[in-house]
Amino acid sequence: MLLEHNGDGSCCVRYLRRAPGLPAVKHIRAGTFYVLTYPTSLVCYTHHMYNELQRAAWAEISLGNIKSNYLAIRALAPDSEVIASIKSDAYGHGLEKTAWELVRNGVEYLGVATIAEAIQLRSAGIGTDIVMLSAVPRGNTKDVVDQDLMSVVTTYEDARLLSDAATHFGAKKALRFFIALETGMGRLGFMPRPEALADIAAISTLPGIEMAGVFSHFATADEADLSFARAQIDSFNDYCVHLREAGIDPGKRTMANSAAIMALPESHFEIVRPGIALYGLYPSENVDKKILQLNPAMSIKANIIYLKKTPAGFPVSYGSRFVTQRESLIATLPLGYGDGLPRHTKGNARIICRGQIVPIVGTVCMDQCMADVTDVPGVNEYDEVVFLGEQDGARITAEEIAEDSDTISYEVIDHFGLRLPKKYIA
Repeated sequence: MLLEHNGDGSCCVRYLRRAPGLPAVKHIRAGTFYVLTYPTSLVCYTHHMYNELQRAAWAEISLGNIKSNYLAIRALAPDSEVIASIKSDAYGHGLEKTAWELVRNGVEYLGVATIAEAIQLRSAGIGTDIVMLSAVPRGNTKDVVDQDLMSVVTTYEDARLLSDAATHFGAKKALRFFIALETGMGRLGFMPRPEALADIAAISTLPGIEMAGVFSHFATADEADLSFARAQIDSFNDYCVHLREAGIDPGKRTMANSAAIMALPESHFEIVRPGIALYGLYPSENVDKKILQLNPAMSIKANIIYLKKTPAGFPVSYGSRFVTQRESLIATLPLGYGDGLPRHTKGNARIICRGQIVPIVGTVCMDQCMADVTDVPGVNEYDEVVFLGEQDGARITAEEIAEDSDTISYEVIDHFGLRLPKKYIA
């Protein structure tokens, strides 16, 4: 099978040996492989290939909303460049599609967490600067050279290995990197000590690499009390002063995440780093939502695959933890905790069916769950229901799901994006 990339995350099949009776494949999408076995052959497919291979549950992603969110962020920080955080498959929204949408709209940098994500972007034909937001494993410095990646350096040894790789593997230009400064997150970065300044000064003289700027991260910018966040800004600014006094140009400064972009304009500096806001969600309930108009980009939908009438006293799902209190109509839905639907909740899990919010009942299974649709007039098998998003004026938000499952909205959308096929809309 010969695949030709189209440059948008898709590819065309130029040749495919197929089993008798299997239709020819003209166009497939990059993604998780489905493996179909036949008596005499094995054929691998990616999802989105055929409607009959798609599940009756999916994530609907609005690229138009990602675009509008990105442009709104740019308008709020008009003098700053943007590192768009698209790690973890763009928070579940699809790495390549999201990246291309941002690139088309002028983003300067794409931020990822793993070498694999960076390689995927380069393989898709994306030439925009890619920043590794996490420390690069020391065994992957060749990948940094080969893929022309920007690293975040946290120790002198990291920088030395990067310099050695640039020289040994013949980097065509100096490898650019950001110095991580510890200002209060407690995760990565040089501590504000004299020996750290000496290390950074030594790093600045290493061959084959070039310091592009300095980097830090907020711990509490999404909280109501911003005093610690402002202390982090002060620490960051002091660090930059000390660097200049040591004859080191700090370059482009980047610190502001989504919450800081909204609440702390003094932290915008030369580059901002939005994450959750790109996908239409607010960092927390503490931010002033009037400052930035966002539109959620992800909806989670499914079709009812089975309806059954049950008598009162009928148990539903594992453990028989839910028992009907009346004659009921129970809908089976092809989406479960394997798709990101939380299994452990406070009992308020819901879906929207024909514009009505109705409860999920019984224990959520790996691939399925059940909902009580007794009070929904005219409900039929194959009706479309909504787990996340809107339908006929009713709405379920990622924040509501997070509250019911004692987590954060970031985790909700990230988990929904892991296995469900994605359908993209403008």
